[in-house]
Amino acid sequence: MDRSKNIQDKHSGFIDCSSVEMLPRSNARVAFVNKTTELFRDYGHYDTMITPDGKEYKSWGGDDQMPYNIIRMIEDDETVSTCQMFNAEVCYGAGLRYDTSQADQAIAGKVENFLLDNPLPDYFLGVCQDIMHFNFAVSVIILNDDGTEIVELHRKPACYCRFAPADPKTGRLTKIIFGPFRDSQPSDRFEEIELLDPRSPWRDLQYRMGHRASRSGKPATHLRKFAILSRFPGVDSPYYPIPHYAALFRGSWYNIKRLIGQAKMAKLQNAAPIKYVIEISQRYWDNLFMRERVSSPEKKRELMNEKKREMMEFLTDTENSGAVLFTGKSISIDGKGENPDITVVPIDSKTKEGGDWESDIAEAVNMVCFTMRVHSNLVGSVPGKSQTNNSGSDKRELYTIAQALKKPYRDLLFLPHQIIIRYNGWKGVRPDCPFIQLTTLDEHKDAKEVTANPHSHEPENSNR
Repeated sequence: MDRSKNIQDKHSGFIDCSSVEMLPRSNARVAFVNKTTELFRDYGHYDTMITPDGKEYKSWGGDDQMPYNIIRMIEDDETVSTCQMFNAEVCYGAGLRYDTSQADQAIAGKVENFLLDNPLPDYFLGVCQDIMHFNFAVSVIILNDDGTEIVELHRKPACYCRFAPADPKTGRLTKIIFGPFRDSQPSDRFEEIELLDPRSPWRDLQYRMGHRASRSGKPATHLRKFAILSRFPGVDSPYYPIPHYAALFRGSWYNIKRLIGQAKMAKLQNAAPIKYVIEISQRYWDNLFMRERVSSPEKKRELMNEKKREMMEFLTDTENSGAVLFTGKSISIDGKGENPDITVVPIDSKTKEGGDWESDIAEAVNMVCFTMRVHSNLVGSVPGKSQTNNSGSDKRELYTIAQALKKPYRDLLFLPHQIIIRYNGWKGVRPDCPFIQLTTLDEHKDAKEVTANPHSHEPENSNR
């Protein structure tokens, strides 16, 4: 059976049904929310799909829209988006640089010319965001015509990268497909880039360029463009790794935090409390649109609003007639669990009188920050006037710890630069990424740069 799918036939992706609606014939409101546990329902499910120009790749999630759904969920929450950006900025540290302190003047000049053609700040902050969002980043190197030197370095945004099917004999990933997977059109062209062996990219590059005899006896390639994969090793990720913060969406705290905001908004609008919360899975909307043969965004929105009205009418009628809501459900793979498509949760209107919710907000924010591995005081996300605060010394230590925890990610991101330096023969050059250490007042400066490279000249201390 052919399991390949055409990219044009997939679903349109994430459908956001979040809203607060007035309950008919009642001074109360209903909150509609997406069931975030459905976001990773296709984890480990990889279909072979085909781009409009005929290139095969493995889907990222069942509908190939998982990275964009993740980005949407992150952007929809103030705390999650702030924590994610904080993690990327901390990983960036004081910025990537090529240390030439041990190199001669001629090599230092070559390195300077390379960095003028390939600015590192934009590239490095981009790959830091990729690896913080998706646990992998893709760098592309381009050699000169005769293949003697690497002259260009580029970042390919991870959300627009897909892996071609792995080699069936070795299980090795061999190609990256790059293109507009979010909104592709039949006329779009997708770029196919040779991927250096993720287990040993330096040796693979030497084989391809003929600098080392290939064990397979293949001649040197005429290609001059290669991708290098920097991927955080996971326990179960043959293609696309699932980041640690996926637990936030699989649990309840993400929705709890969003519901508190909706409850406060409802309380401000005509003092109408939220009486019910209706969680709706993405699967429900997908099946509905397919059954009704609706494809345009406008028609989908109209149908969604119609179904919402029906659900609210049902909730109003239940107070009078005891009606029953029938909804679909799915069975887990092991056959032991059931997942309803629609879940209705009544809210006790007597609790949280006045719509305060401050202690609940603090609890939800702390759980979100804990999952994102960011101390809430570092990003200033804990609300309330009477919240405890850390001392300046504690915050300095927390900031130092946060930067130290990013060392594994920096080590993974150094690999393309180690290959560039080695291939170009830049002796005495090494990549370095100092981190910013906040100082005490007795040092008469706010911050200084600290490097782990023992051969580097000590960077000049600077006020920040």
